[in-house]
Amino acid sequence: MVREIIFYENYFIEFYLKQDDKVKEKIKYVLELIKQVEKVPEKFLKHITGTNGLFEIRIEYQSNIYRIFCCFDKGRLLVLFNGFQKKTQKTPNNEISKAQNLMKEYFNQNK
Repeated sequence: MVREIIFYENYFIEFYLKQDDKVKEKIKYVLELIKQVEKVPEKFLKHITGTNGLFEIRIEYQSNIYRIFCCFDKGRLLVLFNGFQKKTQKTPNNEISKAQNLMKEYFNQNK
């Protein structure tokens, strides 16, 4: 295992539980890939431009696109924040802001 994945609060879990089984399978597959692969392809994990260390896990299933925000902690851990289904080309700013706030909260608690 290359990296361990931890969840911050219940944001990701709540998002995950709302998805249907096929989407859950795809999410699990991508998370496993991120755990195992040293250099994860940008198709699955991409830094969000204009942020300080915020990334999005990218999941596509059929014609639906899902995003789950995360960041790295101590170089190894991937911390999962909010997730959402993407309806437009551009990631909504309110979702990015929410993720940035959660990231701040996380690092303030885990100093």
